[in-house]
Amino acid sequence: MTRIECHQLAPRVGELAANQHLALAAIRSSASAGVDVIVLPELVTSGYVFSSAAEAAQLAVGRDDPMFTSWAEAAGDSLVIAGFAERAGDGLLYNSAVALDGTGIRAVYRKIHLWDSEKLVFTPGGDAPPILDTRHGRIGILICYDLEFPELTRAVALAGADLIAAPTNWPLTERPAGERAAEVLNCMVTARVNHLAIACCDRTGTERGQRWTAGTTIIDQDGWPVATADDAGVAGAELDLLRSRDKTLTPLCDAFGDRRPELYARIFPLQH
Repeated sequence: MTRIECHQLAPRVGELAANQHLALAAIRSSASAGVDVIVLPELVTSGYVFSSAAEAAQLAVGRDDPMFTSWAEAAGDSLVIAGFAERAGDGLLYNSAVALDGTGIRAVYRKIHLWDSEKLVFTPGGDAPPILDTRHGRIGILICYDLEFPELTRAVALAGADLIAAPTNWPLTERPAGERAAEVLNCMVTARVNHLAIACCDRTGTERGQRWTAGTTIIDQDGWPVATADDAGVAGAELDLLRSRDKTLTPLCDAFGDRRPELYARIFPLQH
């Protein structure tokens, strides 16, 4: 079984040092408890609601920032996935997620699908989401709005991910009383149709007038939520990630084996 924890934190835009230490404390807490996979929110180091691209640039860090060294030391045998504002060598800014453990940075993913005003600040990523082979299983990484594109989530599943770890910042929107957030419902469906686990780590609080959904949820391979954030902001669950590799739905049905991609291509040749 793989122990997963998502920390629903409340970073403050502009408070780089405080946010870094907030994330470090969360990593230390989970790693010391023997958690295997630790997920933190999108842009946890910088905050989200930037007043300008210039402000975002001031809060962005490179992959060689000492912060990541301290996080890796705290992570030990745990795998950490956390969002950050990345300053690339060419000066471009990316909404990124780092995956690291005690050996250092394992991968950096740059968000492909930018939401709303993110397009005024960041450059969209152009590389495939990483899928890391770890002792915990195959961990794929997406960020927030990426989850809304079934072409991408299906591709990650087909590439062999056992778990999608997704740092998110979900703006609070109206919904009918008693209903889950639409973003959570989308992830439940995504988990079900691909038969893989998903860990969505949202943030909480209000930032420059923007309220957040606080929708952190860990979802199993059947599409059912198994954990949400407690009063301390932590969602924790144990999952058998190897179940994600069995796509059998019934003795005669297989979620991937029953696909007809050659037929889809013939029926809809111009659809991309």
